[in-house]
Amino acid sequence: MHQILGEANRSILEQFAWSEVLLAFDFDGTLAPIVSEPGAARMRSATRTLLEEVATRYPCVVISGRAREDARRRLAGIAVCDVSGNHGLEPGRDTARLEREVRRWRRLVEPRLAGHQGVLVEDKRFSIAIHYRLCRRKKEALAAIQLAVASLGEVRLIGGKQVVNVQPPGAPHKGIALESLRSRFGCDTAIYVGDDETDEDVFGLDDPGRLLGIRVGARRASAARYYLRNQREVDTLLRVLLSLRRRREDKRLAWP
Repeated sequence: MHQILGEANRSILEQFAWSEVLLAFDFDGTLAPIVSEPGAARMRSATRTLLEEVATRYPCVVISGRAREDARRRLAGIAVCDVSGNHGLEPGRDTARLEREVRRWRRLVEPRLAGHQGVLVEDKRFSIAIHYRLCRRKKEALAAIQLAVASLGEVRLIGGKQVVNVQPPGAPHKGIALESLRSRFGCDTAIYVGDDETDEDVFGLDDPGRLLGIRVGARRASAARYYLRNQREVDTLLRVLLSLRRRREDKRLAWP
């Protein structure tokens, strides 16, 4: 993996920033720091201010694991073009059936996990996320979660940072969501920034020259070619993207 903010890679950013590019971001761990309680996640004020300006100069979308309405509330006041929720499942079809299925999942897993202090079952309307970040005995908690979800029948399980996401089988993933959004907004290229297992569905897209995947935090096993050292460097990336787009606009204005 290569540090995208390294001097040797600035030309890559410039190439994408000067194209008809879609900027796409995960939320938790990317735009906002990871926190112990999912409901407490917020962007830093500096990140929010930068993203507000970036969204006036680039088409921007957020593809989050959160329920779509939850993510949209956290982005209120920022002119992003769209928000995709539930790891790409939202917006989608057959929502009434999915809601019934998620309620069934909760009825099955919550009693099985009630004895494990610190386990949190998050209802995201069309999927559930089972968090164990607050557990002292994380290995025991994870084993209990795996046993509980085995009772659900056929589901799609997605790992994450001390969380197990449970989705319907065959549910769209973030890679599908990104390709759909890029086509919808007429963009030739895309920059995607994410930090978690579910973002690998984007990083693994076979789209050389049209996708710049940037992972928050280096990881050898990642399909992303580039990385930021930590979540705070997202702010630096936003500043660089702003600077590059301003230079592009200045050159256009200077054209005789």
